[in-house]
Amino acid sequence: MGEEDYYLELCERPVQFEKANPVNCVFFDEANKQVFAVRSGGATGVVVKGPDDRNPISFRMDDKGEVKCIKFSLENKILAVQRTSKTVLEYTQECKTKNANILGFCWTSSTEIVFITDQGIEFYQVLPEKRSLKLLKSHNLNVNWYMYCPESAVILLSTTVLENVLQPFHFRAGTMSKLPKFEIELPAAPKSTKPSLSERDIAMATIYGQLYVLFLRHHSRTSNSTGAEVVLYHLPREGACKKMHILKLNRTGKFALNVVDNLVVVHHQDTETSVIFDIKLRGEFDGSVTFHHPVLPARSIQPYQIPITGPAAVTSQSPVPCKLYSSSWIVFQPDIIISASQGYLWNLQVKLEPIVNLLPDKGRLMDFLLQRKECKMVILSVCSQMLSESDRASLPVIATVFDKLNHEYKKYLDAEQSYAMAVEAGQSRSSPLLKRPVRTQAVLDQSDVYTHVLSAFVEKKEMPHKFVIAVLMEYIRSLNQFQIAVQHYLHELVIKTLVQHNLFYMLHQFLQYHVLSDSKPLACLLLSLESFYPPAHQLSLDMLKRLSTANDEIVEVLLSKHQVLAALRFIRGIGGHDNISARKFLDAAKQTEDNMLFYTIFRFFEQRNQRLRGSPNFTPGEHCEEHVAFFKQIFGDQALMRPTTF
Repeated sequence: MGEEDYYLELCERPVQFEKANPVNCVFFDEANKQVFAVRSGGATGVVVKGPDDRNPISFRMDDKGEVKCIKFSLENKILAVQRTSKTVLEYTQECKTKNANILGFCWTSSTEIVFITDQGIEFYQVLPEKRSLKLLKSHNLNVNWYMYCPESAVILLSTTVLENVLQPFHFRAGTMSKLPKFEIELPAAPKSTKPSLSERDIAMATIYGQLYVLFLRHHSRTSNSTGAEVVLYHLPREGACKKMHILKLNRTGKFALNVVDNLVVVHHQDTETSVIFDIKLRGEFDGSVTFHHPVLPARSIQPYQIPITGPAAVTSQSPVPCKLYSSSWIVFQPDIIISASQGYLWNLQVKLEPIVNLLPDKGRLMDFLLQRKECKMVILSVCSQMLSESDRASLPVIATVFDKLNHEYKKYLDAEQSYAMAVEAGQSRSSPLLKRPVRTQAVLDQSDVYTHVLSAFVEKKEMPHKFVIAVLMEYIRSLNQFQIAVQHYLHELVIKTLVQHNLFYMLHQFLQYHVLSDSKPLACLLLSLESFYPPAHQLSLDMLKRLSTANDEIVEVLLSKHQVLAALRFIRGIGGHDNISARKFLDAAKQTEDNMLFYTIFRFFEQRNQRLRGSPNFTPGEHCEEHVAFFKQIFGDQALMRPTTF
């Protein structure tokens, strides 16, 4: 299988730590994403490493027994260590429980800590300067196990005998809020066995900004199910938890879950493959939940080579292939895979380029890509590909892709406009929650499409010109449909393509029926086309009149584009040629380095001078001495007009 077939990969630079062994214990803190390697209970050293830590933290602790859990508070301010089921000792205070067993603890901020026991939950504020703890709130209930989602600061407690009633708590700025409890529906089990919910089958993750509880429901031999499935329960900040999505795996065995770039990744150990699900893609809705199937065929994670580390003599050895889907792998949310036996922590990543060829439906492909973080260049590549000779898509497909792009573009433009209006109205001061909309990579504006797709597309000689024009007009149609003002350079691209293929009748129709919107740059372009297509002059004048544009401005634009004759024709067309500056036009003509053009312009002003003053000579006030000298140098004295007398 080639590299282009793998759509999942382990990150290039994993966090490397000392392997787990009888002397060295490894712990992972999900909040800070740190790995703790604790040697001999801390007596011979503790090394802490995280994905963003360039300098690992190293220290020693007194050996007071086996370490069960070790975590820094947020910002690495305070360390807490659990050694027994009765005490948690941190650097400022020892916390003991009388009868309850401590299941674990979580830091919810740099100075707030939660203890979870088999009899409830206790929320404390740490006061380092007083070397004490202050109880903020507690809640008593029987607890089997717990789970913490640091991104949303929610702790989930498993209660009841079957372990399937889950009680969430939310933590924020010194407060602990009890959310409505909910029940996980367990699969039917044989009469001889009692079903129960294992924490191995539960995960919590934020997907598209919403918190979900993911339940891996295994296939029951007594049911008619075709295999295991992942059930997604939406856990809102307010209101009851609700079952929303079911991901159909169609297989049985051992599974593990990750969430990467808002995609649910399900690993299957038996086949050593993974599949991805996107809950934003259309699924099958039965009135209460939406059923989803894998977006793509199952594939292995891309093979990974473990680099050899050590003395220079050893590093010449070939890298060792990593055993993927190893039984020693442990996954953490959202995207972390740890191999304690090999001493590596990886972030799982999605590769978008291979997906382009694995998902042939361009509409569905666009729906998928537009939700990904790093999608811009891949989407532009797909657009170029569908306009290539070898993979040319049909116009309806191209229209669908353009509409999906412009739907995202319009959403962003509307959000920007709403924000600007709110700021103008002074709401930003009264509403601190008002934030400027973030421009994601899914927002592809007209400049992006023009620069990376359309400008190269119109240059392809092998493309039928009718198809080229149809594609350009389809993009403009899509922009108009979403009420997005079309930039003039897109209209210019259409006109240049029409002129290139002598399709003047079509150009005339497009302008007559206002398919191409009026603009000053477009009018100037039409003026420059007069020598190829004489009616273009009148078309441009009509457009400029509709725009009520200042004539001086039009002349300046034409001269800046070296369209000197077009500027002169325009000024004559509106009857203003007797008052224009000769020097300005002669300057522009000279800059073109076209001697015959300079001759024509020079002669025009000589004739004007003769008509207005009875002499072709320029007056000192016109400051044209330099241009007269240049004319003589190129064409000689005899080429100058002689005064005519009547």
